[in-house]
Amino acid sequence: MSSRRPALSGLADLERENALLLAIVEATSSGPDVEPLAAAVARLIVAATATDVCFVHVLDDAGHSLTLVGATPPFDGEVGTVRLPIGTGVTGWVAERGQPAVIVDDKHADARYLPIPALRGTDFTSMASVPMTSDPAGLVGVLNVHTVARREFTAHDIRLLTTIGRLVAGALHSARLHRRLVARERAHEQFTEQVIAAQEAERRRLAGDIHDGISQRLVSLGYHLDAAAGTMRSDPGYAAQQLALARELADITVDEARAAIGGLRPPILDDLGLAGGLASLCRTVPDLRCELTLGEERLPEHVEIALYRIAQEALQNVQKHAGATTVRMRFAVRAGAARLEVGDDGCGFDIGAGELPVADRSGYGMRSMAERAELVGGTLAVRSRPGSGTTVTVTVPSG
Repeated sequence: MSSRRPALSGLADLERENALLLAIVEATSSGPDVEPLAAAVARLIVAATATDVCFVHVLDDAGHSLTLVGATPPFDGEVGTVRLPIGTGVTGWVAERGQPAVIVDDKHADARYLPIPALRGTDFTSMASVPMTSDPAGLVGVLNVHTVARREFTAHDIRLLTTIGRLVAGALHSARLHRRLVARERAHEQFTEQVIAAQEAERRRLAGDIHDGISQRLVSLGYHLDAAAGTMRSDPGYAAQQLALARELADITVDEARAAIGGLRPPILDDLGLAGGLASLCRTVPDLRCELTLGEERLPEHVEIALYRIAQEALQNVQKHAGATTVRMRFAVRAGAARLEVGDDGCGFDIGAGELPVADRSGYGMRSMAERAELVGGTLAVRSRPGSGTTVTVTVPSG
């Protein structure tokens, strides 16, 4: 691999420089996708600046690391696979300091240099690295060029690369915003689908409860009342028996109706609030000692229902699976977030190291609880280890 052409005056003469900047402006307006934009810019820079390869690294959304999003062949296959923490290697140093870096030769003697086998740094002698910044976004990424032949990068070269970096940074920032917007819209669509699915499941459950229980009992109730009415004079004893059966059915039907209503919204939340409802839940769990630390803060109705149902499911899981003697329930609101924690001293299970999100896990009712948390904008996590019990924690916005 060798340099395509010698530099005429630094990296480019004025005419080539202007043509390069114009081409980059055109490339940055070609579309909202990050990778195609970075690849096009990398090719333009190499073609116009007598360098051999170009790498475009973009800062992640968290601002902790850089990802390779554009490269000239043969390194375009490494896009998305190379990540560098801020401060690591020359690229990370440039991102951390916001200053250009130049290595003319003997890279391994430079304390900042970190070999990346996939990018074959030893094949190249000289390199220049500049930050890509824009006024609205600050640091967006880092732009690197390398040459096989030894190159003294001049101050003019660095200014040109920095100008290119600013042009590209603005476009990359817009592309990232577009990507986030698309992801947010997709998440909103999925959220809407989950809400509709949950509503339909709840309606099917309620329809089944009414059909199988309340409706059938009302039919029977009508039968007993008809029988009583028809025999009131001819057989008062039989009529009284039918009325007693009708009264019994009426009482059962009322209880079933209350249970169906409670399935939609627990009445206890209206009477006692969330803290009282959670305490009441714990009192219904037999053979378990409950340790409660419950704040009295009130939350929006739909959030309280979700937390109550999650606690209900968690306690059922403890009863069914944990073999526990003690359950701990804590609820508090701090710094704009509500946190509910249900823990036990039972058998636990192997979930891996640390506290992990469980939206994609099945079993132990975790999926149901995770979906309820997500529907109110929250997250569910579980900590567990064989022999050390299980703790389920849900955190949701309190506003």
